[in-house]
Amino acid sequence: MKERVLSGMQPSGYLHLGNFAGALKNWVRLQDIYECFYCIVDWHALTSNYAAPAPIADYKQDMLLNFIAAGLDPNKCTIFLQSEVKQHAELHLLLSMITPLGWLERVPTYKEKQTEIKDKDLNTYGFLGYPVLQAADILVYRARHIPVGVDQIPHLELTREIARRFEFLYGQGILVEPEGLLTESPKVVGLDGRKMSKSYDNAIYLSDTPEIIEKKIKTMMTDPARKRKTDTGDPELSPVFALHKIFSSSEEIGRVAAACKTAEIGCIDCKAILIKNVLKVLQPLWKRREGLAKSPSVLKDILNEGNKRAATEAEKTMEIIRKAMKLSKITKAEIDINHAFMTLKELLIKHYHDEGKVKAEAAAEAEKTMGIIRKAMKIS
Repeated sequence: MKERVLSGMQPSGYLHLGNFAGALKNWVRLQDIYECFYCIVDWHALTSNYAAPAPIADYKQDMLLNFIAAGLDPNKCTIFLQSEVKQHAELHLLLSMITPLGWLERVPTYKEKQTEIKDKDLNTYGFLGYPVLQAADILVYRARHIPVGVDQIPHLELTREIARRFEFLYGQGILVEPEGLLTESPKVVGLDGRKMSKSYDNAIYLSDTPEIIEKKIKTMMTDPARKRKTDTGDPELSPVFALHKIFSSSEEIGRVAAACKTAEIGCIDCKAILIKNVLKVLQPLWKRREGLAKSPSVLKDILNEGNKRAATEAEKTMEIIRKAMKLSKITKAEIDINHAFMTLKELLIKHYHDEGKVKAEAAAEAEKTMGIIRKAMKIS
């Protein structure tokens, strides 16, 4: 039996080259080795985009389209939407009850993002509690392996700590403590030399046209010491060369590096080679995207089936967790009516007789309210 892998991606913008080279290509490889669950974590997107959630719907569709176009096969892996599997929210709530506040405040990205992102108010419970929701995403599927880079190990360690605390409180052997599946994830630089990111506005998107990609790469910064074509350069100082290492052949990488050091070619020539190679990599993906875009029902069916599979697995875990926390449904046999007042006994009997009807009515009323809330937040 294959060991289980879980990974997710946040639909906070359109997918870019960094997502493709840094995660998606690896996910495609892993689906042939492990039992893989890949999640579009749309609730996570709300932690920083709660004030303007409307675009998330488009980002989710773009993400699903690119998942399949990049090579994820629904027959080999489970692709699903976080918000359609309510067990994520239930486990998040339960784990938030036991997670010390200090653990969340020490997460490196908590203060880093508050410092970097100035145009959003991130002083919210949702943003602080992001790692608890992330832990719920992982633990609810009892995933053994989580694909991470070395810089993400501290984030996974918090999930492991939460799992250990849960088992200290409620018993051993309930949860699977996940391990990092270290992968060589290349650092994909953006147009300005920083890490490619939606929030830095320096990305080349998978949905960009060839013309837009060409224009973006032509404006990229290079070695600042090369002011003229005749100046020799250091390719390691050029973000363009960093992209060559990912998208160009080893032969071209060597040729470009040597030509840069001897001023045999200029930066414009170097960029032209990179443009050719980036477009060559993306052409097959664009072709598959085009075909999928004409069949929206296919994408819908893939997601619906994935949601069902994910919910089934998540519910198995939640049944174990509810039992461990003594939150299981109380049955008639578990109530000692002999020690109750006769009136209470009658009320209990009536309650259990009407329980199904009451539950259905309560669920219907709750869903009416949630429908209004989702519509207001534009996350239907």
